[in-house]
Amino acid sequence: MINFKFINKNTIVTGGAAGIGLEIAQSFLVAGGNVSIWDYSEKALAAASDELSRFGSQVQYVQVDITNRESVAKAVAGLPWAVDILVNNAGITRDKSFAKMGADDWDAVINTNLTGLFNVTKALLEKFNPNSNHKRIINISSVVGLYGNFGQTNYAAAKSGVIGMTKTWGKELGRKGFTSNAIAPGFINTAMTKAMPKEAIDAMAAKIPVMRLGETSDIANAVLFLASEQAAYINATVLSVDGGITL
Repeated sequence: MINFKFINKNTIVTGGAAGIGLEIAQSFLVAGGNVSIWDYSEKALAAASDELSRFGSQVQYVQVDITNRESVAKAVAGLPWAVDILVNNAGITRDKSFAKMGADDWDAVINTNLTGLFNVTKALLEKFNPNSNHKRIINISSVVGLYGNFGQTNYAAAKSGVIGMTKTWGKELGRKGFTSNAIAPGFINTAMTKAMPKEAIDAMAAKIPVMRLGETSDIANAVLFLASEQAAYINATVLSVDGGITL
């Protein structure tokens, strides 16, 4: 069993106030790290602050619009520590078939899921701990970015783009002490999926070889592994965490 320790390691998690992002943030905190949670929703940040109150000064909560470079720059300027680990998790969906998808649906998803990731990583690149060879960039992509999905032209394009960025950064930044990897989640139990009819969830689970949806902890565990010293030689790869649905 790997017992992850992130004492004196500082992590930023975008979209970190709810769902998968909150689970990732909490996992780093439990492992002894400091976490700056960036999120667009002030309401979600307030709820996260209540839930994580026991971690005290280990956590910073920041309202950020990652599509707005001025908002990102302000968040970067307010960081209380140098960065060791960046988890680009923030994302949205605007699902429609291509025939019905409007320009606004396309722009919103690309601006958040792809350009937003660029904005954050670009602004933070020089803020990583200069004395560390343990610099990690972990991008949350999706199985949709690998295989496409009906009704998700915008989301699939953005998540495919995330994979391309991840691999390019792996080549460019490895000599500077970084590893850059992506995780491609499958169907995960979140508030959104839990609100779906049980029949729809059961039908979804039946398509997965392990016969269940994933949990947010499944993604958080993968993130912690890729952020750890044990994963120091894993770079520019995509880890699918999907129960085998893409087989």
